[in-house]
Amino acid sequence: MKAIVNVYLKEGVLDPQGKAVHHALGALGFDNVENVRVGKQIILHLESDSVQSAREEVEKMCETLLANTVIEDYSIEIVQ
Repeated sequence: MKAIVNVYLKEGVLDPQGKAVHHALGALGFDNVENVRVGKQIILHLESDSVQSAREEVEKMCETLLANTVIEDYSIEIVQ
């Protein structure tokens, strides 16, 4: 199975990288962009008996290592 984890800053947390990308897009003429938030995507290949057990394991990974849950949120997608 494959797990796709998207980690991104919580609303209200300053995103300087997103601001820099937003500024650069504006400088390139992309004026219709209202806001940019930059995150990261982590792709994990797992051996698991079920989607539910894979999701539980990946959630533990996120809570302990992959995401700083004080300032970041995450989403998990399990693909078979």
